[in-house]
Amino acid sequence: MKKIVITSFTFILILAACSTTKNIPEGSYLLDNFEVKHDTKNATSDLETYVRQLPNSSFPLFGKVRLKIYNMAGADTSKWINRFWKKLGQPPVIYSPAQTLLSANQLKKQLNNQGYLDAQVDTTLKINGNKMAVTYNLKGGTPYLIRNYTYQIQDTAMSRIMSKVPLKPLLAQGDMFDMDMLEEERLQVNTIMRNVGYYNFSKEYVFFRADTTLNSHEVDLFMDIYPTKDSLPYPRYKLNKINVISGINSWSNTTSDDGRSRWFFRNADTTEYAGMSIIRGRNKFLRSSTIRKNNYLRPGSYFSDYNITRTYEGFSKMGAIKQVNITTTPSAQDSTKLLDATIILLPANAHWFKAGLDGTNSAGDIGIAPSISYQHQNLFNGGEQLGIRLKGAYEFITGGKSTDLMSQSYYEYGIETSLTVPQFVIPWLKKSWRELPSATTRFSIGLNNQRRTDYSRQFFNMTVNYGWATNRNKIIHGLDLFDINYIRMPWVSHKFDSLYIQNNSNPLLRESYKDQLVARTAYSTTFTNGRRLNQLYPTYTIRTSIEVAGILPRLATSIGSPKRDKDGKKQILGVSYAEYVKGSADYARTFYFSKKHSLAYHVGLGLAYPYGNSNILPFERRFFAGGANSVRGWSTRSLGPGSYRRSDNGTDFVNQAGDMKFEFSIENRYKVSSLFEFAQFIDVGNIWTLKDYPDQPGGKFDFKDFYKELAMAYGIGLRLDLDFLLLRFDTGMKAYDPGLKQSQRFVLFKPTINRMAFHFGIGYPF
Repeated sequence: MKKIVITSFTFILILAACSTTKNIPEGSYLLDNFEVKHDTKNATSDLETYVRQLPNSSFPLFGKVRLKIYNMAGADTSKWINRFWKKLGQPPVIYSPAQTLLSANQLKKQLNNQGYLDAQVDTTLKINGNKMAVTYNLKGGTPYLIRNYTYQIQDTAMSRIMSKVPLKPLLAQGDMFDMDMLEEERLQVNTIMRNVGYYNFSKEYVFFRADTTLNSHEVDLFMDIYPTKDSLPYPRYKLNKINVISGINSWSNTTSDDGRSRWFFRNADTTEYAGMSIIRGRNKFLRSSTIRKNNYLRPGSYFSDYNITRTYEGFSKMGAIKQVNITTTPSAQDSTKLLDATIILLPANAHWFKAGLDGTNSAGDIGIAPSISYQHQNLFNGGEQLGIRLKGAYEFITGGKSTDLMSQSYYEYGIETSLTVPQFVIPWLKKSWRELPSATTRFSIGLNNQRRTDYSRQFFNMTVNYGWATNRNKIIHGLDLFDINYIRMPWVSHKFDSLYIQNNSNPLLRESYKDQLVARTAYSTTFTNGRRLNQLYPTYTIRTSIEVAGILPRLATSIGSPKRDKDGKKQILGVSYAEYVKGSADYARTFYFSKKHSLAYHVGLGLAYPYGNSNILPFERRFFAGGANSVRGWSTRSLGPGSYRRSDNGTDFVNQAGDMKFEFSIENRYKVSSLFEFAQFIDVGNIWTLKDYPDQPGGKFDFKDFYKELAMAYGIGLRLDLDFLLLRFDTGMKAYDPGLKQSQRFVLFKPTINRMAFHFGIGYPF
């Protein structure tokens, strides 16, 4: 190990000592650096992307590593070691006056496109030995603003449509005369026209006239559409025949003399249903009603790209379908006004099996989790999915002889069965609402057994969940109509019973490990604003949820005199039930300064209150702080509540939970390459209790002092962007620790390894 460290350190020293100008020809210069300076306030800050010649890549502290590796190679390329270093490294970027001039012109053109029509670019060169630094000084001048924007469309039908369309123009009085916004406006006009029947329309047909001769840096802008070659109105198409090829893997497609497609099948049946011709093989595959529900193409309706997209989405989300293909062609009946549509639905494998063995790492404790899953993806020929999953887990926890609940190895096993139906299963609901394409109903039943040294615990759950989307899928809704969880402990050792169950000194622990029924109803929403074509447009997400527990048991026990346990709690079927209300809200927003640089922040709030039959929230429904998506200076579930801290400076997962939560995070993200991204973050937050529990001293929320109990952490992160997956590695350091004495809480300038936490996550934290 010592040799490896010495060798690595020696290599770093050699690399640092390498010259970056070793292979620069005489009279040439290494492009060492460049900078873009501008005096404009409204121009985008990613102007660097328009510079044509970029210097060699550089890493913090180590400089131009790949260039230095390249320079380590000798001139004799016949030796493999020299070829290896050259291939691993990066050749020097030689300063090019032509590329610099081209970059200056590109920068000026970009400023012109953003409304700075009088922009000027001055290039400054700074020579240091064999190195060249280039500075592009941009002077935008006074930008041109739009004074008036009007439609002057000659086609009367299109003009009437644009006057009635509910979408507002993207350009308005006072906006910058920005070419990118003109392009977005062209795309919006193209979207409108292709959704009202103009099958052959293209954004290239849209053009603008700009009057910049007002001598006031103002522009009068007019939008128009080029006329057709024969000066006739643009043809507007309606759908005629709708053919659906459902579940047939083999067919032949030929073209007749008139250019029309003709389909030939073997052993196929054709069914006429709701204006569609459904062609099936011997296997029914999908019910006709299911096909109609997901198909937005209707005979007699105008051609619409949006309806085609919705049809794609409706069928593609079904696991029973492997591939969807939709084609539209001019109809033989009238090729100038009618279109025939063909929808091809290729079936996927109906049966799906999966076996897995996962490794787990919970707070440093290693475990294994085997599972076997089966799924039927088209149970009743309507896209219904039946899932059965057998799962198990064993965790090897250090300190197995300790009486701490978290220091006992345990194993668990269970089964989960679910049925997902692609519609609302509500008999009295209106049919058009019941069959919304985005609607799903999920029924699930699960049983899980957990066995530790001193007790065994069983969890039974049953859920009926509804999900749907509105506002063009921008708002996702979820409703847990019934979510019933029954928790029981069929066996406990005498030692565990005396230490915890019968011990009245810790009511939190006793409540967490007693038999209990949690019957909850919950509703949640997720709203995400639509991304505009401009990639620098801010995005935000709002998540809210509300849940109420105990409604059904209370209704059931309101009839007659309910039984009560020894603590006076009402019981149903021999077990006490929980009553509480819980709500949470989360807001996250991301600003894009450039294509590489962004800033994101997040605010999270949560509040829960036990009432009626409960003095304490069920352990699984309480709030926790610390972890990869929380205050990252603390490990998972190790922060709070309030100023509470375990006396031995360890963790106490039962007592480190609360009834309310506040979190705020801000994160600066910068992509150094297409693969790697660095981040710096600051996290603030904590959890509190609403009641003063004896075993959580300092945990109760007090409006006068809560700000003194806001934990603060800072840190850095490295992200690996694989396009389909983002892997996140974060390191957080405590800056303000509310668990310490008041005079010792500010630990910003006292970094130690004990005040650090390392996190691994998938995806961004918010």
